[in-house]
Amino acid sequence: MNVLIIPEDFRKDQFILKPLFSRLFQAIGKPRANVRVCKKPLLGGIGEAMKSERIKKVVEEYKGMTHIFILCVDRDGDANRRQRLNVLEEKFGTGRTFFAENAWEELETWLLAGMDLPEDWHWQDVRAEVSVKEIYFNPLAEQRGVANTPGEGRKMLGEEAARNIPTIRRKCPEDFDALARRLETFINN
Repeated sequence: MNVLIIPEDFRKDQFILKPLFSRLFQAIGKPRANVRVCKKPLLGGIGEAMKSERIKKVVEEYKGMTHIFILCVDRDGDANRRQRLNVLEEKFGTGRTFFAENAWEELETWLLAGMDLPEDWHWQDVRAEVSVKEIYFNPLAEQRGVANTPGEGRKMLGEEAARNIPTIRRKCPEDFDALARRLETFINN
């Protein structure tokens, strides 16, 4: 099974998405899933990632070699983002498998959900923060001494977080776990 993860910008997001989804597919019964992150084209941001013509190009480019497409974007405090993703799913889900999810509030939240956080941090605060990268992720990468590694710490911390998929699912029920359940349903049918 070939899975293509479509990030809004792969340059940093790949270091979170590749390990998390590789481990997620192992956990849901597809340990041999070939998970790749879309690097061509570089969408370069949420505006481009939400344009159906841009997604159409990605789907057309990879359709012959991909069984599951997963668009992953940040929610960025936009409560209407899920509705826009539903429209994209409807448009590209016909005849192929296309899923879309928005991380509350940024992809770094999923990574942090799988980490042992500093004792003075409260998960409810992390989960509610719109600027997760700046307020929580960047300080953690600095504390851990990995801010100058690939992805500004995302590679090392993403791999570490991926070992805790059940915890991420439990802490992120509205987004990561919702997507995981939809993928499980698809795989088991």
